[in-house]
Amino acid sequence: MRLDKLLETCQIGSRGQVKKLINAKRITIDDKVAIDGRQNVDPGLQRIGVDGNILQAKGHHYFILNKPRGVVSALKDKEHPTVIDCLIEADRFPNLYPVGRLDRDTEGLVLLTDNGPLGFRMLHPNHHVDKSYYVVVNGFLDDDLPSFFRAGVVFFDGTVCKAAAVEILSAGEKQSVAKVTLSEGKFHQIKKMFLAYGVKVIYLKRMTFAEFTLGNLAEGEYRTLTDQEKTIVKQYLD
Repeated sequence: MRLDKLLETCQIGSRGQVKKLINAKRITIDDKVAIDGRQNVDPGLQRIGVDGNILQAKGHHYFILNKPRGVVSALKDKEHPTVIDCLIEADRFPNLYPVGRLDRDTEGLVLLTDNGPLGFRMLHPNHHVDKSYYVVVNGFLDDDLPSFFRAGVVFFDGTVCKAAAVEILSAGEKQSVAKVTLSEGKFHQIKKMFLAYGVKVIYLKRMTFAEFTLGNLAEGEYRTLTDQEKTIVKQYLD
């Protein structure tokens, strides 16, 4: 939530009054003077101070989900179950949404939160957030694949991808396995990258997103963030 909106919600003052408090250096975030009311904050992870008094307010919610195949990265869908449907009723907090989407037939890590600006911050190109995927394709992957991906794959429509890293885990004539790491999120990007190379993706699973990992989560399971992972979230609150 934006700092000025949080303070207004907590009845510290109107947006205009909050701006004056910030300009007067009377607002702090983790003991540092706040300088911009537009900053994204979370009172559950940070100490928001007003004249030295710590604000008592509810924080945001964060979950890591191992999305099953067939589930869509949406809040509602008339035909398919959604990532929100994977949560028990008590955890379906208002305004929850997935940070970064996965295709319906792609499995793996999805971060869910009700911190609205977080997704924008994490997915902004300036942050270069890496995502890694376990990929199975229907053909042979040769030793030239890493250089092909590093050069920036060009789709058939002319779209140019940023350099991506790939590690070939196994290679066979009919099936190969690889790990791909990239910082973009173009539509069907990994599938199109391998198509440009000449093979088709038959299984895709996201294993990591930024510093978040699936760990031992079974398919369809989810969990709240650990204390260590909450410190990762704080890196994107600015």
